[in-house]
Parts: sequence; structure tokens; C-alpha cells
Amino acid sequence: MSGRTRHIVTSIAVGALVGGAGLSSPLFGADPPAPGGSLRQVDTAHEGLAADIDEILADSRLDGAQAAVVVRDAETGETVYEHEPDQRFMPASNAKLLTSAVALDVLGPEHTFTTTVATTGRRSGTVLRGDLHLRGGGDPTMLAEDYAALAEQVADAGVRTIVGDVVADDSRYDDVRLGNDWNWNDEPYYYAAPVSALTVAPNTDYDAGTVIVDVDPAAEPGARPDVTVVPETDSVTVVNEATTAPAGDGSGIRVGREHGTDVITVTGSIAVDAGGSRDWVSVWEPTEYAADVFVRQLRRNGVRVLGGAAEGVTPDGARRIAAHESMPLRELMVPFMKLSNNGHAEVLIKEMGRVVAGEGSWDAGLDVLRDELATGYGLDVDTMSNRDGSGLSRRNLIPPEQIATLLEEVQDRPWFDEWHESLPIAGESERMVGGTLRSRMDGTAADGNVHAKTGTLTGATALSGYVTDADGRRLIFSVMFNDYLSDKPSDLEDRIAVRLAEYSQDAATLRRPAAEVPAVDLPGNVECSWVKAC
Repeated sequence: MSGRTRHIVTSIAVGALVGGAGLSSPLFGADPPAPGGSLRQVDTAHEGLAADIDEILADSRLDGAQAAVVVRDAETGETVYEHEPDQRFMPASNAKLLTSAVALDVLGPEHTFTTTVATTGRRSGTVLRGDLHLRGGGDPTMLAEDYAALAEQVADAGVRTIVGDVVADDSRYDDVRLGNDWNWNDEPYYYAAPVSALTVAPNTDYDAGTVIVDVDPAAEPGARPDVTVVPETDSVTVVNEATTAPAGDGSGIRVGREHGTDVITVTGSIAVDAGGSRDWVSVWEPTEYAADVFVRQLRRNGVRVLGGAAEGVTPDGARRIAAHESMPLRELMVPFMKLSNNGHAEVLIKEMGRVVAGEGSWDAGLDVLRDELATGYGLDVDTMSNRDGSGLSRRNLIPPEQIATLLEEVQDRPWFDEWHESLPIAGESERMVGGTLRSRMDGTAADGNVHAKTGTLTGATALSGYVTDADGRRLIFSVMFNDYLSDKPSDLEDRIAVRLAEYSQDAATLRRPAAEVPAVDLPGNVECSWVKAC
């Protein structure tokens, strides 16, 4: 790995040009120069920490890769360590740090999403003659039971028969479902689910725009396994090509969705004595999915729909019959940030565009994001590329120093404490506390200490957030690795975070043994939460 490393001086700055591996200097003592040999400024107050981070970055897995580290004092803004701070990196899900902070500023912590049911039809006793309009407000947390509650309100209003259609209205946002530059082969997976102002989440992780496919073995080998879709819906078609294998056998179950359709295919085999398998699959058309779920709930509440499900815009002057309001944004931050939910990020981008510019689109929302980053946080947006809100696009590019600046500036926001708690916390086993860090850095000085956002794509990993050092001082850090060919080197991120947690200015010039972190078996190319591995 080659690069430019600077250790910023807090008192006296000394520069030295060092060339060639293995050269030493009175400035460095026995420590080697920065990888590649470059101009370094050494702050003797932090030289032990600097040398230890340099050693971590010298890992062979980073040979030919890009690496950056920024460490700052959270209170004073003093830079404690820098390596390639102003180079652009794919941030992966570290982009959610920007999206979440700006959304809390622009929309407010108490912002909610409202789903309504309205009509312009005429009532004749228990009969409604006209269409029933289901209008989406962008809520990514709508569950089947929430649609059931809407249906119950319709029934409680005295409606028993609808002589018309249920018209699904997703016009709050545009009809562009997938984000800029998302890879086509991510499409069936729930972490790349389509975005709509009207959608359904199958669970309380709020994985909107997806269904859960459960596969259980049949009673006898050779028979088709039982396949169940949660929630129940006719908006997807399941083709079951799988088989039940003899006890102790089976190749595994594979679940996929055909491009551009809502046809889900189940293949492979499952042993007759095996436990069931569970997969999350994105739908192709979330608005149709929501309409189907709502119609089913109407029928369960004794309301007949003589027409069918359609799509359209709610007429002006339509009378509201029912409504559901989401949790406030400050509460949504927990599943959003802990589990790195891409759909939540993209809804917030479109919602900001709708609220500020009257246009629920990625273009409008990203303009709002960049304006607020520049004017509200002092970030240099000319140094970055923002293509979506989640970080799934590989054309997002952000220098780590800009991430560090946001982490510094956001501390003054009135909602900071709740936002800080929404970040994954190292070593905390409870899922909605530890999040994507729940199994990392367990038993170290970082355990329960590091609050940070993870980020993972193929060839890109990042960890940025806060850590309290051994002196009780809060540090800001941002670590980004791109273009490596190995498995994800997240253990190097963890070692840096642990070293920061152990850091004391009383022994600042001393080297420490390489920080030990527990080995964790995590998926290499996606966030662990995206495949329900954490």
C-alpha cells in the first residue's frame, strides 16, 4: 500500500522527507516511515499511536489497495492522526451518516409519514358507490397489521360494500423505483428493494418492498417442500421447483426472482428432517403489493370490494375515512442505522425532495442533501459525489475528512444524543443496540464504547464514528478501505478502533502490542444485516 500520511502537530511541527523502506530518522526512532515513504509531520504527543496505526495499515491485504484513516478530538477538533484524508472513497453505508443527519435537520425528529384512505363516492347505507383511494405517504414501516387497522377503520365507518375499485396512490414520490447506478444483479435482494410512496414491510425490521419466503420440508422425501409467503399476497407468483431430500441430505434451497417480474422461483432441495429456510426477496411492484394486502384486510374485516385493485391519484376534495401515522423519525433512526436499512435511506432522500422542493425524486432529494451538507455542516460538496442516500451505488465518493467533519459538527444538534445512540455499538449482543457491530470487538476496550456506522460493498469497507479513549476523551474516527482483493479486512478497522479506545495521553509516545480482536465470521460483500447474519 502506498500513500500519504500526516500526523498533525499540536505544538511543534517537524517535517522530514523519508525515502526507502527501512530507513530511520531521529524523528522516528526505530519506527519505519509511512508506507511508500512520504512527507510526514510528526507530533511527538501522539507518535506511539501513530506508529501503531501505521503498523496496522501495513497489512499485506492492503497492498495495492486504497486506505484512509482520520482521527480527531471530538471536543477541540484537533487532528490526532491522518492518512489520505482528502482522497475520495466509496463510503458504502457510511453514506447513511450524511442522509440520517440531514434528514433530522430538514424533516425534524418528529416527522411522520401518513397513509390515508379516502373517497369521493356516495354512501347509501352500508354501500359506498365509488372508488376507495389508498394514498401512500412514504411510510417504510407499514406492516400488514397496519393495513388491517386501516381496513378496520373503514368497517367501523359503516362501509360493508364498495361498488368500485381500491385505487392505490403512490404519487407522493416519482415512479423511479431503483436507485442511481444500482447493480442489476442486486435487484432480487431485499437490500435493493424498489422504493415507492406506498409499500409493505413484512417484519419489524421494516424491510419495505420485500416478502419473506419460508420453505419447510414435506413429510416424505421426493415431495415438493411447503412454501409460504409472508405476508399473504397474490401480487407475487411462486414457482416451486424444489424437492424434499432424504434425511441428512439436501443441496440447500435457493430463492430468486425473475428480472422485471414478480415471479419468485424456489429451487434446490431440503432434507426431510431439516429445519425450514427463510429468505427475503424484493418485489417488482411495491404499490400493487400494498393494494393487494389492503384489499385482503378489507375482506377480513367484512368489507366486500366489487371492483378490483387499480392505481391512480386521489382526487382533490376526497373525504378521509381512515389514516395511519408512522413512528416519528427519531424512532425510525434505530432500525435504519442499527441494521443499515437501504430502503429507509432512499425514502428519506425522496421525502426531503418532496418537502423542500415539492418533488419526491432522487434528484430533488440529493440537491437538498448537498445544500444542507454545505450550508449546515460546512462540508466541501465539490469534493464528493452523492448518487443515493444509502451508499449502495458504487459512484458515491466521499473523502474521509468530510465524514469526520460531519461527525464533529453534528454534535451541536439538539437531537445528537438520540442519533448517537442509533449508531451500532460494538460488542452489544442485543440486535437493536449492537446492530451491525453486535459481534465485533467483543471483550475489548471498544466493547460498549464504540458507536459507529459500518459500510460494506464488494471491495469497499468503512467504519466511522466515535470512541472514548482511556482518558475519557471522545475521539472521532473514520476508516475507509477500497479496492482490496482479499476478504473484507474489517478486522483492521476493529484493531484501529480498539487502539483508540486504549489510547492515553499519559503514555502517548509508547507503542502498544497489536490490538487483538475476536475473529468474526461475517459476509464479505454486504452488510451482515442485509443477509440477516447479525
